[in-house]
Amino acid sequence: MHKARKEVIKRLDSIDVLMEIVDARLPYSSQNPFIGDWRASKPTIVILSKTDLADPEKTAEWQTYLEQQSNIKTIAYHKEDRSTLHQISELCQKLAPEKAQSASFKSINAMIVGIPNVGKSTLINALAGRQIAKVGDEPAVTKQQQKIILDDKVTLHDTPGMLWPKIENPNSGYRLAMIGSIKNTAVEFEDMGFYAAESLLKLYPERLMERYSLEELPSSELQCLEALGRKRGAKQTGGRINLHKASEILIHDLRGGQLGRLTLETPAMMEAEIIEVNEKIAAKKLLDDTKKMNRKANFKAQRQGSTVSKK
Repeated sequence: MHKARKEVIKRLDSIDVLMEIVDARLPYSSQNPFIGDWRASKPTIVILSKTDLADPEKTAEWQTYLEQQSNIKTIAYHKEDRSTLHQISELCQKLAPEKAQSASFKSINAMIVGIPNVGKSTLINALAGRQIAKVGDEPAVTKQQQKIILDDKVTLHDTPGMLWPKIENPNSGYRLAMIGSIKNTAVEFEDMGFYAAESLLKLYPERLMERYSLEELPSSELQCLEALGRKRGAKQTGGRINLHKASEILIHDLRGGQLGRLTLETPAMMEAEIIEVNEKIAAKKLLDDTKKMNRKANFKAQRQGSTVSKK
């Protein structure tokens, strides 16, 4: 990931338009903060992918929210939707008019970026009209940069999916794990299951009731997993519910769309979480700075005491 990031930074000066792919179910959490820094100086198309799995009302809400930021346009897309593909080339030209209208115009250079498993390779293949990027359900399938000529007007520069070294918002980490953007080995399935159950009880309780034929809404994430585990036969010896198996069932259904079209975060949720995370970061920095100052003061006092003792 570090190597890929360095390679992207080296090429940014020659790029006219950024194309950032995010998962429409997690438009904020599936953004790489490094990319946010890059797009501050580049016109950007944010493509909300997998909209066939996302809540359409929430997708529209996120598009409105994102386009309030300068230099950003959005497109909603899923792999069966061919009608929006032609809009991407046209939008690239609108966002780089000085290049498109230049007498020496050759091609607009667009760089496509995104974290693992947000549908980047699927989109590239659709744009190119042929299988040129490897597609897989596991994160980090694309390993290196490649260049694709989309048409006479746009050259697309692909990049590997890039996560960032530390996810400051733990909620974002769990959500990314839930949709498969973080490898299953990185987060315990039971942890994912409990977080997913908690989220769905708040956001889409009726989907849980319908999917698992529940007679009443569970009052906690534990009760939710136990209830669906009983319905789906996830039992251990003695009749206890196998919470790991129940969690696997819930996460599989969520990722596969069996729970319907879900969006797991809203702009209002993310703004509140950003404030909370920034407060925690500031508090940790203050604590670290205080500890550092105390260590220096103790070291200085020890040195002074040693000098007095020698005298």
